[in-house]
Amino acid sequence: MKIAFYGSSLLSSYWNGAATYYRGLLKALSKRGYDIVFYEPDVYDRQKHRDIEAPDWCSVVVYEPTAHALMQVASRAAQADVVVKASGVGFEDEALLHAVLDNARPDALTVFWDVDAPATLSELRNHAEHPLHEALTRIGLVLTYGGGDPVVWDYRALGAAECVPIYNALDPETHHPVAANPRFACDLAFLGNRLPDREARVDAFFLDPARVLGSQRFRLGGSGWGDKPLPANVSWLGHVGTRDHNAFNVTPKAVLNISRDSMAANGFSPATRVFEAAGAGACLITDAWLGVELFLTPGEEILVARDGADVAEIVRTLTPKRAKAIGAAARRRVLAEHTYTLRAQLVDDIFKAHFERRAMEAAE
Repeated sequence: MKIAFYGSSLLSSYWNGAATYYRGLLKALSKRGYDIVFYEPDVYDRQKHRDIEAPDWCSVVVYEPTAHALMQVASRAAQADVVVKASGVGFEDEALLHAVLDNARPDALTVFWDVDAPATLSELRNHAEHPLHEALTRIGLVLTYGGGDPVVWDYRALGAAECVPIYNALDPETHHPVAANPRFACDLAFLGNRLPDREARVDAFFLDPARVLGSQRFRLGGSGWGDKPLPANVSWLGHVGTRDHNAFNVTPKAVLNISRDSMAANGFSPATRVFEAAGAGACLITDAWLGVELFLTPGEEILVARDGADVAEIVRTLTPKRAKAIGAAARRRVLAEHTYTLRAQLVDDIFKAHFERRAMEAAE
């Protein structure tokens, strides 16, 4: 079965947090027999900051950010059995959505894959003229990388025929324990780009605890923090490519996950980073969000902080022995229940069920 997947970038994680998610899922789907072509626009300097070259499990087409090139790649949707338009592609998303739907064969399954469902749903609620309102009547399936029942209910209320969360997960071939790297040595590390709907939470959950724990060392990774005033005990590392994520996760005593405002408010939206860190055996501290216990057990496999004061207290009292035990428990849990192999099996089942229903309807 052929999939045409239109997304932000498979080759680069630069200003593109969905890259690891795409890689893990599509590689696992390829192993289940899918023939996949991923289409990504050459925007935001991502091609200058590639983390990987084109893999053998997926063909990648990089196209110029022009209307002509967009229409060319959209026309190739006609060659696929499953046509996926992801959210946040980054160049003329509205035009791409309509062009892809127009070019998809009548017998193809069309999918809107939302990698930022809380933000998308907020836009839909606040803008009656949003193009996705009309497009949902033409789309066969909505998949999201988080959100749980609240997102499913909202999408169905807006007219989606079907909506299923496909959560972030772990690819143990890429995220696993490695040797520590002195570059990342510290008591607490946080990795995340500077984004408007997360910066206040980074202040509260990371920088404020750093100010309280002046004798402890903190490391900040990610793009956009260059002009941000930082406490003296916080070192900014700049962009940390995916090839360094394992060392970034295993070297500090603990690493921190901070949800964006919309994800925290919605809940049931574990970031890719949660599973990457757990897969490496890191001791992970996360801000509190609804549904965390469905993925990792608080106090045993992950540490949950309600605010910056909680983070400071956890870091102050956390021993290396306990940190290692929590990291090991988290790794066991995600390997058993939260791999992309398991997520891809769910996607495969959904796709096959759709085509089986189509075949039965045609036979009646």
